[in-house]
Amino acid sequence: MLGGLLPVFGLAALRTLALVATGLAGGLALGFVAHVLRETGLPALRWLYWTYTAVWRGVPFLIHLFIVYFGLPAAGITMDPFTAAAVTLSVYGGAYFAEIFRGCWQAIPQGQVEAARCMGLSRRQVFLRIQAPQALRASLPLVLNQTILLMKESALASVITYPELTMTAGKVVSEQFVYIEPYFLLALSYLLLAMLIQRLGAALKRRLAC
Repeated sequence: MLGGLLPVFGLAALRTLALVATGLAGGLALGFVAHVLRETGLPALRWLYWTYTAVWRGVPFLIHLFIVYFGLPAAGITMDPFTAAAVTLSVYGGAYFAEIFRGCWQAIPQGQVEAARCMGLSRRQVFLRIQAPQALRASLPLVLNQTILLMKESALASVITYPELTMTAGKVVSEQFVYIEPYFLLALSYLLLAMLIQRLGAALKRRLAC
């Protein structure tokens, strides 16, 4: 029984990876942009940053997903399940990544920045040589943990019929009336994906330490 389900779950795992990778890329980009806008110091941009992070972190992911997939068509914006899930995952993750970047950026000792400026380094050089490397190394473990959380949140894409792992397991249960095997494979698949993300994160951390 398990052998017959492996190809089905393998394909579903690839779909899950595609969704998570898209959401991660979009979330990192959006989170970085939000952080940069906040650092401008403009009151209006800081207010937008606070509103964005408060709303998207304070409301459950599933509700955001329902609004994007079922609510936006009323405004003439229609998305297929993958696009809706990827967009929601990106914006949702971006709110968390923005706060991660903010915290790591503020943790850099201001004395280092001031010393570098006194030595004649430009603002760009200070950013590239002092601030960015430290913030990147400090944020990596937090980004890694948030990526695993996004991977688990991606299971909710099953409610809008995106055929990822959770929907695939439910489909097998409803069609074949077996429970232990598909749910065992479902749990194992998420565990293996989490381990893969951890391994990739560890490899990246070693590379940054060189």
